[in-house]
Amino acid sequence: MSVTRILIADDHEVVRAGVRSLLEGRPDYEVCGEAVNGRQVVALAQQLKPDIVIMDVTMPELNGLEAARQILKAVPDVQVLVLSVHESEELVRDIIEIGAHGYVLKSDAGRELTAAMQALRNRETFFTSRVAQIALRAYRNKPATGGAPPPPCGVLTPREREVLQLLAEGKSNKQVASALGISVTTVETHRANIMHKLGVHSVTELVHYAVRHKIITP
Repeated sequence: MSVTRILIADDHEVVRAGVRSLLEGRPDYEVCGEAVNGRQVVALAQQLKPDIVIMDVTMPELNGLEAARQILKAVPDVQVLVLSVHESEELVRDIIEIGAHGYVLKSDAGRELTAAMQALRNRETFFTSRVAQIALRAYRNKPATGGAPPPPCGVLTPREREVLQLLAEGKSNKQVASALGISVTTVETHRANIMHKLGVHSVTELVHYAVRHKIITP
């Protein structure tokens, strides 16, 4: 029997423990690692090369959307299952567009996580019923012409999105520079570009934007 290696990422220990307890009773599943923030899950995914990553969307340092983008680029064979409390059209659309393979609401995890894992093991997608309904509604609401507005943060580069989250989490330019391995001057340039692109004029407005689009939690 082949064993599916799983990496769990969530900044709440009780969630990680709950997911682990649902999986550890199965001989065909092995939890190979746990991460507490987005930057750590990217590093562990590259190091451990799990078969499936189960991850939250709102995590510190690097949110789940950006982390999933980086993981799928660095480890294309990995299957990404999003486990979240959020169920907005906008977020579901973003999750699908980045190439995630499944989406289970945390409230449904006890009932549907095992089915989701089996689907991903078979290289199939799995979306909990309410998320599937939201995805269908988002598809129907999408304009037929090519004039659809870009997704939130779609005008930003991947590096700008990282800088945005760290600034919104309250980190100084120096702390952002240290976290990303770039100069303070480069951070200041990114910050100015972000504000210009998003049409905001203060860090407070950046924080409101990040909360509104679920990049960080208040």
